[in-house]
Amino acid sequence: MPETGMSRRGFVRTVAGGALGGVMLYAFPGSARAKYIIARETAVAPRDEEFWDFVREQFPLQRDPLYMNNGTMGPSPYVVIDAVRAEMESVDREGKYGGWDDVRPRIARFVNAAPEEISLTHNVTEGINIVACGLPLKKGDEVLVTNHEHAGNAIPWLARARRDGIVVKAVPLASTASEILNRINDAITSRTRVIAVPHVTCTTGQVLPGREISALAHDRGLWVMLDGAHTPGMIPCDVRALGCDFFATCGHKWMMGPKGTGFLIVRKEVLEVLEPFWVGGGVDAGWDVTKGTLAYRSDAHRFDFASQSAALYAGLGAAIDFLYHLGMKNVAGRGQALSGILRSELGKLGDRISILTPEEAGASASILGFRLASTPFDKLQSYLREKHRIITRMVPENGVNCNRVSTHIYNSEAEVHRLADAIAAIA
Repeated sequence: MPETGMSRRGFVRTVAGGALGGVMLYAFPGSARAKYIIARETAVAPRDEEFWDFVREQFPLQRDPLYMNNGTMGPSPYVVIDAVRAEMESVDREGKYGGWDDVRPRIARFVNAAPEEISLTHNVTEGINIVACGLPLKKGDEVLVTNHEHAGNAIPWLARARRDGIVVKAVPLASTASEILNRINDAITSRTRVIAVPHVTCTTGQVLPGREISALAHDRGLWVMLDGAHTPGMIPCDVRALGCDFFATCGHKWMMGPKGTGFLIVRKEVLEVLEPFWVGGGVDAGWDVTKGTLAYRSDAHRFDFASQSAALYAGLGAAIDFLYHLGMKNVAGRGQALSGILRSELGKLGDRISILTPEEAGASASILGFRLASTPFDKLQSYLREKHRIITRMVPENGVNCNRVSTHIYNSEAEVHRLADAIAAIA
């Protein structure tokens, strides 16, 4: 049950399991390091350093080197680590089988989808492969992507092109939502079948107009898939409102869940369109090898099969609870504030720097991409790590050739200023 004596603020509470707001939290002993911070009902100021420092204490993440690359891997809080350990010990102590399905209702609540639309995967790329391999495409059919793709949403479609002769077309992105929509619309031909683009780009963190892209695709009779690697856990995610047919994401980035977890959402109206490519136990509603019969399940479980890790998905559930009870508006506001501080500080460098992440309202969140005029992107990456002990990411994808900073709730304003000072010194 909630406790109030352990908080930094009167409205911050920690819990050691039990039910809260209709969610049954994973239970830990009262003395455990794993604690949920309950601030969902309160709007926390994005720059309340006392509150966010309290959040930082829930992570084992080392402070040296300084980590500012959450877009690659999101370090987990203690609640996730301990949930994984507890479930693994339970499985091995009792010899029990199953249990990974328990997380589907939590996922559904977090992203506003139906549990039957959710397939459990191990990463974003696995979900995208399910879609790329399962859609009924033939030689000459076109798939529209962007020129800011991650390998995970490029290679599966390019492999399908090699195998079946489909055509993959890259649409150059623009700095405004309206121009992006115009470019996608202009790229559509009579052979176009799929629009498969990132909701948030891995390169500069640009947030694409997902709802409008979905509407455009459906008006033209096309399927739309969003690469959602950077959405859940960074900004509030409502897949139903986005309107896409397929949405693939992972647990190891902004959700800060166990590495090796993810999920694919298949809108129930298109469930029968997507043919399962990898199959096995659990996908079926009945089979008989002596009669040669097979029937698939009526839900998205038909796309995930065989044994999975109950412990990892218990950790994913704990990660969802951690973010849910912090409040995703609070989480998104914090990320936006830190990114805004960095943008402001780097802007002082004038023409010595080019900030690539658009400033249009709604087009950015917790990621900032930039180029330094004096220093190649790969050299800057190495210099920041070796000389200043700051971990960022360089972006060579598709010739973007920039540097990317992605901060999350465990980062502080002081750390952002430290990074900005280091970049200014290099410039």
